[in-house]
Amino acid sequence: MALTRAELQAHVGGLVDDLLGDDCRLLFVGINPGLVSAAVNAHFARRGNRFYPALQAAGLTDRVIDASTGMSDRDRDALTRRGIGITNIVGRASAKATDLDSDELRRGADELAAKVEHVTPAVVAILGVGAYRIAFDRPGAVVGRQEARLGGAELWVAPNPSGLNAHETVTSLGRAYHEIAVAAGVVDR
Repeated sequence: MALTRAELQAHVGGLVDDLLGDDCRLLFVGINPGLVSAAVNAHFARRGNRFYPALQAAGLTDRVIDASTGMSDRDRDALTRRGIGITNIVGRASAKATDLDSDELRRGADELAAKVEHVTPAVVAILGVGAYRIAFDRPGAVVGRQEARLGGAELWVAPNPSGLNAHETVTSLGRAYHEIAVAAGVVDR
């Protein structure tokens, strides 16, 4: 599904529905949706994003999910049955995560904490250490398990799967996501 620049721009500020099942044990948290994601109402929908290939590399899916035209019921069910959910720190779509300011990220962190208290996952994995540092006022944070908890959940920060994060590969992302999935009890070591 090729979208024109004008079609994409029409989705600035748009929203993507959270992917949450009844038994969410691992909640992946992106920074905010991109315009392609808002256009098709699916997280990490831009072709080339490494999130779904990394989920397969982590052993969380049996194949690479293609969300570029939207999330199929089959794929949504496969994730939620596994106890996996997806949301964002900031709900509104933008062309780049750098379009968000610090105040918006901090407000998003507060809203995320309330969401986590309601959903009650065992583990929350925020995908992007830079955004985490700003949103949660943790300037020295590093990737990995955090000492702080979020809404009662164990909190991890993991590498962002965006292609802009060039020093990460699908393999390295898969290793990081696998470790988090083990902590959440959604895969075995």
